[in-house]
Amino acid sequence: MTALFVTLRRALKWLAVLALVLFVAFLGSRVWFAQSGPPLEPWHTFVPEEMSVSELDAADWRGYLAHEDKLFADVTREVVQQLPEEDRVPSNRYFAGSVVYPPHLTRDWNRSYELAPSGEPAGVVVLLHGLTDSPYSLRHVAGRYLANGFLVVAPRLPGHGTVPAGLTDVEWEDWLAATRLAVREAAARAPGKKLEIVGFSNGGALALKYALDALSDKALVRPDRLVLISPMIGITRFARFAGLAALPAWLPAFDKAAWLGLVPEFNPFKYNSFPVNGAVQSHRLTRALQASITTQARAGRLEELAPVLTFQSVMDFTVSTRAIVDALYRQLPANGSELVLFDINRNTKLGPLLRATSYSALLRLLPPLPRDFRTVIITNEDAGSDQVVERSIPAGSMQETVRPLGLAYPNDVYSLSHVALPFPPEDALYGSHPDPDENFGLELGAMAVRGERGALIVSLDALVRMSSNPFFSYMNDRIQPAPASPAP
Repeated sequence: MTALFVTLRRALKWLAVLALVLFVAFLGSRVWFAQSGPPLEPWHTFVPEEMSVSELDAADWRGYLAHEDKLFADVTREVVQQLPEEDRVPSNRYFAGSVVYPPHLTRDWNRSYELAPSGEPAGVVVLLHGLTDSPYSLRHVAGRYLANGFLVVAPRLPGHGTVPAGLTDVEWEDWLAATRLAVREAAARAPGKKLEIVGFSNGGALALKYALDALSDKALVRPDRLVLISPMIGITRFARFAGLAALPAWLPAFDKAAWLGLVPEFNPFKYNSFPVNGAVQSHRLTRALQASITTQARAGRLEELAPVLTFQSVMDFTVSTRAIVDALYRQLPANGSELVLFDINRNTKLGPLLRATSYSALLRLLPPLPRDFRTVIITNEDAGSDQVVERSIPAGSMQETVRPLGLAYPNDVYSLSHVALPFPPEDALYGSHPDPDENFGLELGAMAVRGERGALIVSLDALVRMSSNPFFSYMNDRIQPAPASPAP
């Protein structure tokens, strides 16, 4: 027994030594990163002063917009007007003479906005964008709601739309407070009318967290429906430890360690650089969200949750598709919720290069039938066809219905992506066939990237990722809000 104890103690000692060595090596790699690569630029160091949670909870929409005006004025003064000569290049969104300088484009979609119908609103919708993103990402969805007589309220979430450094000092509670402010405004503008919330990615997590909070907080207006697009219900395990990556940044000499990536800012409506704090706050949000789902399920309140309509690509490098199924949909009662999954292209020319697990990913995701939610799969009509069909199974049913959509998977596209879903092929910035009537400086989704490596200012990964949705028309039709119930 003594010999076994000694052996166990030695094993634990060596495991501790190994863990320490790995931790030191990890910190060493972060220090190396801080000492190499591109330097921090003005947009990485100037942090605009956003409103606090208490200020957001006390503010109205007009006050939020006024503070937003001040933030953008501060960025102009401290960043745009202070750029060193080497940063005054055509690809820099913070150079007033660049082709991607947001104030000079067709519209600066970095700012919060409202869209109002011509007559009395039929309802109201709040649109919540994703992490590093801006209100630009849901503008096409906004158009569908507006066409159906809805008032649209689309806030710029704190830390976004200005400079990437804004995300170094933000917390997820700030985003949730801004969500509460936007919903308060929406409900006040159309009292008694249908209220819906649409959330993309990180905004999907915020939409669901707000709706769950409203189940037990009578001061919060409950939404009538949630629409989630690539929602961040769960993210990768790396995010749990992302905060450790920033430890060397406590020392001024290693301040670059606070960033996971320093990339040129050529996108007018989305940050390319990514701070460690962005990953940390997203992980904290998903943990709080999953805890809320569990708490409300145990209390029996999920029966009162609004129906949830979710659109998700089976292949998603940013969020966990499995978490959407396991952490959310498996917990939902039969309340009219629906999950729409976009399958891989099973007729792509790139098929022989796909991992074998890509073909079986869909089968591994879904729980066995019957399910308490409607399931829809958008997939090839058959393995040899580029035409897609809708395969749907109602909640509680074992019977599948197949409906042709008259849409096709481009044969050089093997899957959608996390970022592609809210953008139609005609989107002027991300679309594969951009609308020529809009000018956003670059056509990132239409570039045929062929040439020699090392010539571009950005990695090819950022340009070959699918950035628009060939099935957007289907998704937008499904999002179309139902008409308001007639008054009794």
